[in-house]
Amino acid sequence: MLEKRFQRLLRRGIITPEALRVAAEESSSDGRRLEELLRDRGVPRHELLFCISETYNLPVVEYREDLLISRSLLRRLDLEQLKRSLWVPLSAAGDKAEVIAYRPDDERVAVEIRTALGVREIDFLAALPEDIIRIIENNQDLNPDFPQQAGRTPLALVRTFLAERRSLFASSRTSLARGRTGLSFMRTGISFITIGIVLFRVFGPGYPVIADLFLGAAGAVMAMDGLIWYLPARRTGRTRFNCIPTEATCGTTVLAADDPGDSPVFRRTPPAAGAAELRTGWNDLSPVMRRRFLAGDRTDLAEERTVLACYRSIMARSRTGLAFTRTGVAFMGLGIALLRQFGTGPWTIFDFLLVITGISMTLEGVYWYLPGRIAGKEGLSSVKRAGQARSIWDFAFPPAIEPGPVRCASGPPVRPSHAPGIWGTTGLALERTLLAERRNVMARVRTVMARSRTGLAFIRTGMSVAAVGFGLLVYFGAAGAAWLVINLFLILAGILCIADGLYWHLPAERLRRQFPYCFGDMEISVPDYGRPGRCWGKAVFSHGDV
Repeated sequence: MLEKRFQRLLRRGIITPEALRVAAEESSSDGRRLEELLRDRGVPRHELLFCISETYNLPVVEYREDLLISRSLLRRLDLEQLKRSLWVPLSAAGDKAEVIAYRPDDERVAVEIRTALGVREIDFLAALPEDIIRIIENNQDLNPDFPQQAGRTPLALVRTFLAERRSLFASSRTSLARGRTGLSFMRTGISFITIGIVLFRVFGPGYPVIADLFLGAAGAVMAMDGLIWYLPARRTGRTRFNCIPTEATCGTTVLAADDPGDSPVFRRTPPAAGAAELRTGWNDLSPVMRRRFLAGDRTDLAEERTVLACYRSIMARSRTGLAFTRTGVAFMGLGIALLRQFGTGPWTIFDFLLVITGISMTLEGVYWYLPGRIAGKEGLSSVKRAGQARSIWDFAFPPAIEPGPVRCASGPPVRPSHAPGIWGTTGLALERTLLAERRNVMARVRTVMARSRTGLAFIRTGMSVAAVGFGLLVYFGAAGAAWLVINLFLILAGILCIADGLYWHLPAERLRRQFPYCFGDMEISVPDYGRPGRCWGKAVFSHGDV
């Protein structure tokens, strides 16, 4: 059959018998198809098509983007198996099917077709293997040589999983914010209780005890209410988040989800063969191929937003831990002050309980705080890396980044075969991608500002710790070497925490000012997909316009 299939090439002197034999042996050894090897040796594509048509006496089909498989057939077929078997159905009605095949003379292929389609009669069309694979990939919504996970439907599913994960992170941050509010209630309630007890211990029983009891009761209600708010946040804070991102590669790899369900695992597929060259030649891509790349870009952007949301959630947990630390320091300071002011007596157990509770809360708050340091560092590094990485616009609008004059009057490479509206659909995909990138820019800003807020929480905690140490030192004096060491330790720890907070806050403030979303005016590009991005118009909205 080898001799018969390529007799035309030998007759016309396009290839010698020896060269054909060597190519056949190479095909057997490395698994590459013979047609591909002949193309590498300079055999024109149309000559190979003539060979197929002459061998099987059948019309030949070449890949076209509008050559689509019936949707009812797609649901019944394993398209990956069709790539291996090298046949694809165009239609099936009753007992008859129209099928494109690479080897229509192979009885095993005919049996597979009849079994899969449930037909008895087959009208064959012939095609080269590369054309059959591209027809199947186009119906899978894939660019050439991309894995099955690169289809727009699987990518949309991955983005849905990522959106669900961001919702969980948002829910966690809301719970943690509620917990911090509860800790504020607790601190206020404990302050009321302490004031009532101190007044009673100073002035003793009498008519003022009514005010003391009122303060104590109000404080107890507030402390219990704060505890009710805080406990769910504490359970949320125990959840460990995995913020490790995969490495986006400008569309040459695909983000996929394994074991979809409550906890899908995200991974990157290996680089698709020829994807980098395909992406670089953006202007030569058809609208459908561009939309497929843009779907992958939106998925990569969704992953970045999800990772940044994860970092913000860990920093929110850290701020909750710092609020817990401040509450603990307040308890501890009150207990120490009461012990030193009133000495031992009936209330000593209460004073010691305040100190022990404060120490426990401080230690737990520090435990919550440590992961936040790592998240803050990695979050800022992630934002900086994103600002330095190549973006999709480096491919979509190369005149905007390449040296030389910008030809703003040039238009998109529209071909006569493109149906009306196809560029409009691609333009909408590009606009969705542009909006996704804008959301990512705002997510980066929120991450930077979350780091800044965490730094401010460090400063508040440091001021609380230093204030306790300084207050005890001023009010009670040195009063012995041990108390002096404790007071100085508290002051020094507070100063270090303040310095650490400034280290977090000031760089974040500088970076925040670089983003336009933090100013009163909002600038929005007005896209014109027939021109480079540098030539797009801009619309500016300010608060005065609203």
